[in-house]
Amino acid sequence: MLSHDFGAGFADPVVDAQAAFRAILDALANPGTQQKLAGSSDGSAALGRELASTLLTLSDHDTTIWLSPALDTAEVKGFVGFHTGATVVSDPAKANFAFVALGDAVPELARCNLGSQEYPDRSTTIVAEVPALDGGAELVLRGPGIREMQAISPVGLPADFVAQWGENRELFPRGVDVLLVAGGRVMGLPRSSRIVEA
Repeated sequence: MLSHDFGAGFADPVVDAQAAFRAILDALANPGTQQKLAGSSDGSAALGRELASTLLTLSDHDTTIWLSPALDTAEVKGFVGFHTGATVVSDPAKANFAFVALGDAVPELARCNLGSQEYPDRSTTIVAEVPALDGGAELVLRGPGIREMQAISPVGLPADFVAQWGENRELFPRGVDVLLVAGGRVMGLPRSSRIVEA
């Protein structure tokens, strides 16, 4: 007899999803701040708590998602299908959300769906698990939702992230948004923010 263990979803789906959604909204409304990702799911062996919680909160049967190589497994696809019904695609340019496991490369922003002038909201949001949200090279954010400036220092961003982000920012209102997750927290980098090296 086959056993199907799709991993645990939220303990209280409604309350936990609402709490996680609020944290994600606050992270994007207040760029560069760290928000507690409440209501974490235990996920599965390959899909960590923060990625699982974000995936459960943002995905449904109308969503297309891209999985980085470490997540592109039968186990994770089973978790996605069972808990959300989202469609997994092989090209980040066709994804509403791109989920990146710790240690996997973040797809180049320009390779993702950048949206259109008519529908900029249809672009990809990248959700990347990083080693830590503090302790890396310092970057400075400016723009909407930020009073003067916001310093951040996440660990694990691509070496050319600032250059990629500059090109992404020039496309506004089109462009990619990024959520970084680590240690039970989420940080938002919306396309409206300007990011420079400190």
